[in-house]
Amino acid sequence: MTTKLKLTRFRTRRPEFPSAEAPAPVPPVASAALTPAGAPPPPPQTTGAQLFDNHDDGFGALSLQPTAPLRAKKGEVVGANGDSAGEGIEKIKREGLTGRQLRMARRLAQKHNLPATSDFDAVRLLRNAGIDPFERTSLLELVTSDGALSGAGPAKGEQAAPDGIKLPQTFKPAQVPSTEMVSPNPLAELSRIQQDIARRRRRNSFLLLVRLICFVFLPTLVTGWYYYEVATPIYATKSEFVIQQSQAPTASAGGLGGLLKGSPLATSQDSIAVQGYLQSREAMLRLDEDHGFKDHFSDPSIDPIQRLAPDATLEQAYKVYTRNVQISYDPTEGLVKMQILAADPTKAVEFAQALIGYAEGQVDQLTQRMREDQMKGAREAYAETEADMLEAQRRVVALQEQFKVLSSEVEVSLITAQIGQLESLLTQDRLSMQQLQANANPNAARVEPLQRRIKALEFEIEALRSKLTENDGSGMSLAQVQSELLVAQADVTTRQLMLAQSLQAMEATRAEANRQTRYLSLSVKPITPDEAAYPRAFENTVVAMLIFAGVYLMISITAAVLREQLSS
Repeated sequence: MTTKLKLTRFRTRRPEFPSAEAPAPVPPVASAALTPAGAPPPPPQTTGAQLFDNHDDGFGALSLQPTAPLRAKKGEVVGANGDSAGEGIEKIKREGLTGRQLRMARRLAQKHNLPATSDFDAVRLLRNAGIDPFERTSLLELVTSDGALSGAGPAKGEQAAPDGIKLPQTFKPAQVPSTEMVSPNPLAELSRIQQDIARRRRRNSFLLLVRLICFVFLPTLVTGWYYYEVATPIYATKSEFVIQQSQAPTASAGGLGGLLKGSPLATSQDSIAVQGYLQSREAMLRLDEDHGFKDHFSDPSIDPIQRLAPDATLEQAYKVYTRNVQISYDPTEGLVKMQILAADPTKAVEFAQALIGYAEGQVDQLTQRMREDQMKGAREAYAETEADMLEAQRRVVALQEQFKVLSSEVEVSLITAQIGQLESLLTQDRLSMQQLQANANPNAARVEPLQRRIKALEFEIEALRSKLTENDGSGMSLAQVQSELLVAQADVTTRQLMLAQSLQAMEATRAEANRQTRYLSLSVKPITPDEAAYPRAFENTVVAMLIFAGVYLMISITAAVLREQLSS
């Protein structure tokens, strides 16, 4: 479909010339000598009205309404046809000459040293001198080979330059009018331009379609063919588990730690550590040793893109592992989600159960060292306290053997009892002695034995008292022995209390270690799938097409920008 162009025409009104005063066409001057051989002949000379209709140089024609003819006054210059200067200028103004023609006339008047006061006066003076101001040959004579005006003397009011000095030119060299012919049939020219534009559009559209086919549609077709015909079905099994503590927090636990013990934040570090372990190369190596991970993905039945080479390196196998073992952690719920991909559904379940077992072992290993350190300290403290208690007990036994005293308190009580009995006997004998001596003639046979008995009791009481406070030949008194035994027995009692406290602390540490034990609670067990989850042929094909289109668009924009920069 071709749309016709709508053109807006400007300056379509011709200036009105009186029929009697219309200027006569200027006869063209032969310019065959100036035209090169084989070139098209120059366009015919036109009048001012014709130039106004067929040529637009951007300045516009001067169109003035005719006024009444001026009569010659005294002293006015009269032209060759009998008109005065004012009447001649008015006639020239009514011709509708363009600004370019008036400038040409002014330059030609300066060339011939005519005293022109204005552009219209220059036209009048040239016509009175018999010179056509609009002749083509006269324009060519204005410019010489060195760019100066040929034959142009100094203008009115200017001084001639001395010899050897070039003054600046008053006017620039004149531009020769173009000789291009105007098409006689503008509608045919517009039709040709429209056909050329349509042809270019068809060519650009065809090239764009070819580029889209080569860079977008053809790669998309190959991608779709791979997903629908070549790609190996991959089965997926999903499982979820959470890491929990062995006991709930007790009521005595206060502060921020007690508030966080029952929340997922209490085991977030353990969950993140387990996630990192399951995504590590160590877990991949254990899975390969126990269940043949590399052998499964090196099976020739798998397509070449997803297949692992039999002699693949550790990094290549790890890339396949990270692509087929996807593990994520949800911090809001504390769940660890795991998705295992394999070419065989039973193999996928086997891999999932093996990784869950690895996670349980890793959870136990995370808290085992801390629990062992705590119990080790408690056991060492209890053993040290027990050894000190035994040493104190041995010291008491050694003192008892050394002093041949089982108990200092018993020995003191026995000696004290003996002293008391002797004191009572001594008191009775002294009373008896006083009774005998109360007689005027006491019986000597009874007095002497009683005196000897009193002396013996006093001596025995003194001996018993000396045992309590004086040395008995062994170098230590009973008081010193009792003091040593009491100190040793007090040390034994203290060590026994410390041993009991150490035992209580060890039991509390064991209970705390048991509370710090983590265990893995499996919330979603892996189930054997009965339908392949990948590849998603349609979705992957659409995504591939969008990617190819985006890449092509970016390359096209970059090329257009570079082309624009180079062309500018």
